[in-house]
Amino acid sequence: MKMEQKSLKVDHMHTFWRLIKESKPPVKILTVAVILSLMETGAGLIVPLFTKTLVDQLSQSTLELSVILLLVCAFIVQTISSGFSYYFMTYLGESIVASIRQRLWKHVLHSPIPFFDQHESGDTMSRITQDTNTIKTLITQHLITFIAGVITIIGSVVILLVIDWKMTLIMLIAVPVSIAIIMPLGQKMYKVSKLMQDEMAGFSANLGRVLSDVRLVKSFVAEKTEQKKGNQRITQLFQYGLKEARILAIVTPLMSFTMMLVLVLLIGYGGVRVASGALSAGSLVAIIIYMFQIVVPFSQMAGFFTAFQKAMGGAERVQQMLASDTEPNDGGLEIQNPPQDIYFKNVSFGYKKEDIVLNNMTLTISSGKATAFVGPSGSGKTTLFALLERFYTPNSGGIFLGDQNIQDFHLKSWRSQFSYVSQESPLMSGTIRENIMYGMESDVSEKEVKAAAELANASEFINRLPNGYDTEVGERGIKLSGGQRQRIAIARALIRDPKILLLDEATSNLDSASERLVQQALQHLMKGRTTLVIAHRLSTVVDAEQIVLIDDGKITGVGTHHELLTRHELYQKLSKQQLHGGNIDYQENRKVSQ
Repeated sequence: MKMEQKSLKVDHMHTFWRLIKESKPPVKILTVAVILSLMETGAGLIVPLFTKTLVDQLSQSTLELSVILLLVCAFIVQTISSGFSYYFMTYLGESIVASIRQRLWKHVLHSPIPFFDQHESGDTMSRITQDTNTIKTLITQHLITFIAGVITIIGSVVILLVIDWKMTLIMLIAVPVSIAIIMPLGQKMYKVSKLMQDEMAGFSANLGRVLSDVRLVKSFVAEKTEQKKGNQRITQLFQYGLKEARILAIVTPLMSFTMMLVLVLLIGYGGVRVASGALSAGSLVAIIIYMFQIVVPFSQMAGFFTAFQKAMGGAERVQQMLASDTEPNDGGLEIQNPPQDIYFKNVSFGYKKEDIVLNNMTLTISSGKATAFVGPSGSGKTTLFALLERFYTPNSGGIFLGDQNIQDFHLKSWRSQFSYVSQESPLMSGTIRENIMYGMESDVSEKEVKAAAELANASEFINRLPNGYDTEVGERGIKLSGGQRQRIAIARALIRDPKILLLDEATSNLDSASERLVQQALQHLMKGRTTLVIAHRLSTVVDAEQIVLIDDGKITGVGTHHELLTRHELYQKLSKQQLHGGNIDYQENRKVSQ
């Protein structure tokens, strides 16, 4: 058991130092900070010696000016080097943490969709902010203090042995006692701090979930439920905080008691030696000052070990995230000829291997034409889009562009062929202009932005807004109506000039006027492009060149509206439910498309 604990401790240390090393800390800054810290420590070690001489001279009424000047110089050097050392060490800590956060952020952005299925956004945020912050705290507030403290302790002990070895031995009794207190409690502190950081991540995840859907909470009067869940997390954090406090409540007083006991013994024993003439008054003063120079670093060590345990826990979780898989970002073929037919060949897929969503699907999607997917909710239509965009990989079979498996293409090259317009039309916080230009790497002119908005039937309402294209849309576009968000999403799709267009219920949940405008915008968008449409309302897809019926993950029928109407039972049923008695919508849709 002890061997396992030792091995785990070595692993944690290795993980921590590897993370620091991979962050490529600025070595020159570190060197300067260490040198300045050594200067500060050296000056601090000299001060008691000058003080000893000063006291002895004062007792003999033979004060020399040079001693006072040297003492002042030592104070100045100590003060200046301390200030610069602190600044450079803070710079080092901020630099390392910035590097870790940049790596984490890049890693998260390039993580595959299954990663986000498994991890809540708040938990991921906590890893990037809270866990990295523990590392910064260790470096900026504790590391240089610890290094300087170790040097101060060693230097003080050496000088004390020269001044009076008997007094030094009394002082050294405190060392094994302090180590005996710190080591076992440090292990407990590590476990508690790790649990606390995990709980903090869970709390952050819960906060993110609730705040992102606060309107849902309000609509269903779920404040009390969410308050209860949040309070449970807060209470757990409170308990862990108390456990941490209990450990420190033992460490700090015991360390202080040990040092005070040694100090009392030193003053008592030193006073006797001064009285007997075996020790000068200046030497006793110097010994007491050195004693404090040893006591202070020892008391700081408890804080260092606590921070170090937290930082190791944070580093472990950061490394776990960095070790997770990312999407391929290099290699692969560039797409030379996008206008080709797309083939699904015996594609099967399930989010869990035992839970198949798409079953042995074979389908041809003709280039430059519209293919509509119709079927009950949960039949696998949106999953098909996710596979096409390579958010997931088929369990078996393959998807091909012409003769080439899409997995062979460079991921960026493949996804740049698509534009996606969904029923939710997600917008990012920012202006309308920023949302239309979202994801564009090349420079986009104002003329192009306005042209895309014009084709998307969005320019009219944008121009009516007080700030026009500089209007803030709010979080997830909440300041705009559903129809307005849809038209901005279409403008965003238009400006990318995609070769393949994915429309997922793009006109659902809209009133008739908004739907008509969005349908007109979609007609502009679909011209000359391979278009895949998911629709529950047949009236929106009856003119598609190909309609595919999907039921329970299987293709049950493929054809035009008229072909399916004559030979497909489910399609006939859907047609009777939606088109018969809904002829007005159907006729309006045909007028728009014409």
